[in-house]
Amino acid sequence: MTKDILLSRRAVLATGLALGASAFAPAVRAAGPVKVAGIHGSPVENAWNSVLHKALQDAAKEGVIEYVFSEGVSGTDYPRAMREYAEQGAKLIIGEAYAVEKQAREVAADYPETAFVLGSSGKEAGDNFGVFGTWNQDGAYLAGMLAGKMTKSNVVGSVGAMPIPEVNQLINAFAAGVKAVNPNAKHLVTFIGTFFDPPKAREAGLAQIDAGADILFGERIGTADAAKERGIKAVGSLIDYTPRYPQTVFANALWGFRPILNAALADVAAGKPVGRDYTAYGLLKEGGSDIAYVKDAAPADVIAAMEAKRAEIKAGTFTVPQDMSEPK
Repeated sequence: MTKDILLSRRAVLATGLALGASAFAPAVRAAGPVKVAGIHGSPVENAWNSVLHKALQDAAKEGVIEYVFSEGVSGTDYPRAMREYAEQGAKLIIGEAYAVEKQAREVAADYPETAFVLGSSGKEAGDNFGVFGTWNQDGAYLAGMLAGKMTKSNVVGSVGAMPIPEVNQLINAFAAGVKAVNPNAKHLVTFIGTFFDPPKAREAGLAQIDAGADILFGERIGTADAAKERGIKAVGSLIDYTPRYPQTVFANALWGFRPILNAALADVAAGKPVGRDYTAYGLLKEGGSDIAYVKDAAPADVIAAMEAKRAEIKAGTFTVPQDMSEPK
C-alpha cells in the first residue's frame, strides 16, 4: 500500500465492518456456526465476487459460519447448484440471481427451510428468498467529484458490465458527481456485455481514451489496464485497486458485504424470515461502503469539497441520486 493512500477512509470502512462483526458474532457462535454456501457466477477473483467471498471467508475464520463455495457457475447450472447445496444441508445460500431471476425463486420455493439471500435486480419472495443490491453509488459519486475537477480534456469514461439497474445506478452516480462540479464535462459509457472479461474491458477503455477520455471509471475489472497502458488516471469499483495500479488508480468506490451478511445471519440465527431487501446495509451511512483515494490526487480544495459531501452523506443530509435508467 503506498504511503499516499488516505488511510482514514479504509479505517472508517474497516471499523464499521469490525464493529458489526464483533457485535454480532458472539450470539451466533453460541448457537454454533451456520452452514453457508456461496455460489459465484464468476471466478472469485472478479471484484464483485471477491467482496462476497472475503466477507464469507472472514466469517468462517471467526467461527461464525461453515463456508463452502462454487465459482464460475453458469446461468444454466445455477439452479442445479442451488438445489445441490440445499440438499446438502446449507442453512443459508449466498449468491447472485441476475441471470436466473425466475429460476432462483422457483428453487427457493422448493426448499422453504433453506434461506437464500442473492444479489438481484428483482424483489424478495416468500419467507426464504432475500435480495441485496450493490449500492456503492456513494463512493462512485464522491470519486466523480474528484474526476470532474481533475479532467483536463473535459471527457471522462465509464466501462460497465451490462445495463442492469445496479450497474446503471453506479455509473450514473459517478457521472452525477462529475457533473456536480463540472457541468460541461462529457461522459462516455461502454458496456462489455458480461460480468467478467478483463481483456474486453481493457479494449473498451482504450476506445474511450481514443475518443478523448483522460479519466476512466472501471465498473469492470480490466479498465485500469487501459488507463495504465495509456498513462491516464482511473477510478476503481468495489475493491481497492490502488495497490495494484499505484500510478493509475487514484480513487475507489468501495463496497463491503459484511454488514449485509451479518444482517442475514442474524435473521437465520433468530429463526426470522430472510425474505426482505438487505441492500441498505451496504450504504455508506451503514458502514457498508466508502471511498478510498490518493491524498494528493487532487488540489486540497477539491478534496475538502468532496469530504464535506461525504460527511453530508454519512449524516443523512444528502442522498446520492439513484438513477437506474440506462446511461447514455
